[in-house]
Amino acid sequence: MTAHPGEGQTLPGESLLVRYFNFVKLPHTLFALPFALLGVLAASISAPVTARAIVLVVVAFSAARWVAMGFNRIADRRIDARNPRTQNRELPRGTLSLSQAWLSVLLAAGVFVAAAALLNPLCLMLSPVALGWILVYSLAKRFTWWPHLWLGMSLAIAPVGGYLAVTGRWSDPAWLLLAVTAAVATWVAGFDIFYALPDQGFDRAEGLRSAVVRLGEARAITLAKLLHGVTIPALILFGYGAGFGAWYYAGLAVAAGILVYEHRLVKLGDLSRLDAAFFTMNGVMSVTVFAFALADRLLR
Repeated sequence: MTAHPGEGQTLPGESLLVRYFNFVKLPHTLFALPFALLGVLAASISAPVTARAIVLVVVAFSAARWVAMGFNRIADRRIDARNPRTQNRELPRGTLSLSQAWLSVLLAAGVFVAAAALLNPLCLMLSPVALGWILVYSLAKRFTWWPHLWLGMSLAIAPVGGYLAVTGRWSDPAWLLLAVTAAVATWVAGFDIFYALPDQGFDRAEGLRSAVVRLGEARAITLAKLLHGVTIPALILFGYGAGFGAWYYAGLAVAAGILVYEHRLVKLGDLSRLDAAFFTMNGVMSVTVFAFALADRLLR
């Protein structure tokens, strides 16, 4: 029987602040923030990095993620109320009102645009494009079988944004940022396919689209493996173009081991360990890649 793991990474308590943090799953920021900072590290090889820029990158990323998660919860509130796995989220339970949810999303969008404006003109110009892309993701499962790739591209904005925040221009060589985009997009899309596995029956009944509904569980897991097969080579290419050294590649070796372990946790017909695979191992992987890249910059 297919397991239906509950929601992980929620904070205890019922204060308004805790309800807001759980509304957007704030601990999940750990997944992609290190990749935004990886973009900053890559930029630091050719451009000076200030503490102000780092703070603004963190603020901009956190605000953009709040917008994306908050709007996703708003758009899916009726669907979430019918799904046993998600019916205890804040909007279906009524612990946050719809107006409170919208207020937080609009405020976060304003913070994101303001942080982009304080970074440089290019970031300000691209900020509406980034917001538009991440907002449409919440609707993607209504019109495409591949919302996982849309989500992957949404989070791939993070390292590109981190790089542009420091340099104010596209990378040279141009393929450098394309490589890290491919790495993050395939990494995220692969584990998002895992996350969709328990909802296969519900999504099909609701007329929602996903790779799992389209391909079935076995082929969807194979697709996740293929996507993750691109992640590490793309990060290798990115490291080569950025000029990272031995410490960075040592981190990629560890990250590859984490991906292999993650795939061992998710087995056809047995999703009982999916929570560990999704929440824990992906956070560990992103932190690992960033930590070794940081060591490479500091120790060379």
